[in-house]
Amino acid sequence: MYMEFNQVTSLFLAILVFMIGSFLIKKIPLFDRFCIPAPVVGGLFFAIIVTILNQLNIVEITIDTSLQSLFMLAFFTTVGLGASTTLLKIGGKLLLIYWGMCTILVFMQNVIGISLSKLMDINPLIGILCGPVSMSGGHGGAAAYGGTMEELGFATATTIGVAAATLGLVCGGLVGGPTAGYLMKKYNLKSDTDKVEKMEEPKKEHLVRLSDEKTWMRQMFLVTFCMALGSYLSELFASATGLTLPTYVGGMLVAVIARFIIDKVNEDFINMPTVQIIGDISLNIFLAMALMSIKLWEIADLALPMLLIIAAQVIFITLFTVFIVFRVLGKNYDAAVMVSGMLGHGLGATPNAMANMSAVTSKFGPSRNAFLIVPIAGSFLVDIVAMPIILTSIELFK
Repeated sequence: MYMEFNQVTSLFLAILVFMIGSFLIKKIPLFDRFCIPAPVVGGLFFAIIVTILNQLNIVEITIDTSLQSLFMLAFFTTVGLGASTTLLKIGGKLLLIYWGMCTILVFMQNVIGISLSKLMDINPLIGILCGPVSMSGGHGGAAAYGGTMEELGFATATTIGVAAATLGLVCGGLVGGPTAGYLMKKYNLKSDTDKVEKMEEPKKEHLVRLSDEKTWMRQMFLVTFCMALGSYLSELFASATGLTLPTYVGGMLVAVIARFIIDKVNEDFINMPTVQIIGDISLNIFLAMALMSIKLWEIADLALPMLLIIAAQVIFITLFTVFIVFRVLGKNYDAAVMVSGMLGHGLGATPNAMANMSAVTSKFGPSRNAFLIVPIAGSFLVDIVAMPIILTSIELFK
């Protein structure tokens, strides 16, 4: 039996999958503990059911994912609009150092993934997927770059990336707190709120009036303008150079430039809470669609190589944060808390980083710098440096 859902029904199912995921997170504390997103929980639940039905030869289900690229483009565009120069000034030198460490991490994750893939004689693209795509990129990166690889003929790319990202999230939640705790005890570190580095307070964003359609339409205009212009620029670049440049890359770059110009002209034009809501909704639907359509049975033979690569990634980032990042950031209490944050978003996503740091600071004391630096770098700055590294690697090994 064959069942195919049309575009509208697939969109409805994506939203339903998100709601199911939210319900399961409330009922199963383990999901909440490891900060696994609702569309990932619901999407994997749906994918497992589809896999069982397929393997038992009961029914083959196909989802229309034609809207997935639209929501993906919208999400990355909102990421670009978050690249405020004001935030960079607030973070100061410490933010730039942390961002530099993130850049080194992404590069090394790529090297480790590709090297181990060649050593095991498997497709190097698998190593990239089990590297910065899913580790630093999380489920969003896995679905986005996985889709790009699928367009180049690698049919199971998204499935591999999503599986790796899920394992990365769990590992990030497991090693973040204990690693920071080890550093606290070894160096006898304590929180000292009286000596926290003074930083300029960020300007308070104006509140969103959910009933104010003008505010929403202004932000929608800005987001869609960047999406449209970015998609055209991506096409022009690809036709002029012959290199693959996904539309979401153009959208994010145009958004970064637009944010810089707007901040110089009229800071009040952008309402970031509204933009973030647009981005969150886009990401949730995009992820739900991506996970609903994965075919788990197609990657069974790659389970062992994937586990070996991810294990190597976990070992590397733990050693990297303990022996390099911790020292470069000042070898103090804030540095230890930020180590737990990097282990969170370097193996999963920013919410994972925040959960790690919350667990650490609830036990050892507050760290204002860590909660300012890590979200800025982990939420969008790391994507800016990861994108050219990942896309260049895809071009080399496609």
